[in-house]
Amino acid sequence: MEFLDGSWKKEVSSWDALMGEELLNQEAILEGAIHSIRNMGDVAFVIVRRREGLFQTVFVNEDVDFSIHDLKEGMTVRVKGVVNKEERAPHGRELHIREIQVLSSPAEPLPLAIDKWKLNTSLEAKLNYRSLSLRNIQERARFKIQEALTRAFRDYLYENGFTEIHTPKIGARGAEGGANLFKLSYFHKPAVLAQSPQFYKQMMVGVFDRVFETGPVFRAEKHNTKRHLNEYTSLDFEMGYIDSFEEIMAMETGFLQYAMKLLKEDYAKELEILKVELPDASRIPAVRFDVAKELVAKKYNRQIRNPFDLEPEEEALIGQYFKEEYNADFVFVTHYPSKKRPFYAMDDPEDTRFTLSFDLLFHGLEITTGGQRIHDYNALLKKIEDRGMETEGMEQYLDTFKYGMPPHGGLGIGLERLTMQLLGEENVREACLFPRDLNRLEP
Repeated sequence: MEFLDGSWKKEVSSWDALMGEELLNQEAILEGAIHSIRNMGDVAFVIVRRREGLFQTVFVNEDVDFSIHDLKEGMTVRVKGVVNKEERAPHGRELHIREIQVLSSPAEPLPLAIDKWKLNTSLEAKLNYRSLSLRNIQERARFKIQEALTRAFRDYLYENGFTEIHTPKIGARGAEGGANLFKLSYFHKPAVLAQSPQFYKQMMVGVFDRVFETGPVFRAEKHNTKRHLNEYTSLDFEMGYIDSFEEIMAMETGFLQYAMKLLKEDYAKELEILKVELPDASRIPAVRFDVAKELVAKKYNRQIRNPFDLEPEEEALIGQYFKEEYNADFVFVTHYPSKKRPFYAMDDPEDTRFTLSFDLLFHGLEITTGGQRIHDYNALLKKIEDRGMETEGMEQYLDTFKYGMPPHGGLGIGLERLTMQLLGEENVREACLFPRDLNRLEP
């Protein structure tokens, strides 16, 4: 009988050891996938791809009991050899192969030239062969950046007393109503895919005061644009005992500052690969919705067509205005019209045509929607009644408020949009591992 104690001994050399001094001129073992082969005749350079990056190995025919012609791109291998300094190699190190073991071999040649620095193919081809295109170093780096954003969100909120929760993605009704719901049969009963964890995170404020979640949300909108997905990852938080919705904006500002610091310190390699210039989140301006409309209408000679919402062009112009006037990469647009916000949004007591809510624009694109919620049971019922809505299906949600809730509010951040804007991409699908849109259900 054997007992596992959580440890596992393996001869393979760690990345840190390969990069350090201890293995110089010593024997080491490297595992990875063959990223590319440059055969120079008697000598070949075999680039091995690992999770940490690319490592150069040198294959000299007379030193290895193996034919270079038997190696293929896409093979996974275990190689043994001597580590030498080489300034021209990536990371200033290379391994001179003495032994090579093939762990697996591809059945067919790769359909994409993933070894190229930039994957010169269409977005459609990249998405069709997603598991392969992501092996490209630049493509892969995008999602290390996305990892950093999610990691920063979690770490920052943990530091600020939030509890992580996980809410259902199948429900009896949507949090925001409307027709943009995916409907399904749940054991012969009607159900929907969650368009937001809104109801649940509000309910959990009554339990933990501050909660957050990272998870998928679903919108059945028939958009086919560069900024919309039908399934995306939402970074949500909800916090209780607030005095103003500005506390929510301040919390998001703190998260963004934390994320930029984390990226700079721990993801410098990926930032360099993608040539990303980090935005300034040190001071974020806030402007009222109606004022923002007037500012861009005046400066850019644009007629205000929709007084209740921002058109994509208006969002872009607001971003342009604050970049030109204040060198701001982000801008909070506050006090959205009540007509365009969900029933649970708290109206501004000074002017009930508007709400204590906001969007955050990043380089002219909405990445966040948030605000203060109605926490009084009777006020919530009145808002529902005023909108001509029914309370059927919301009884358990409303019971939460019937038995007492603190003043609270929160937000939802679209992770893919945030990543897209940070990377300077034009299509949100570039920032999604496996996009789901109007036409794509695979891979």
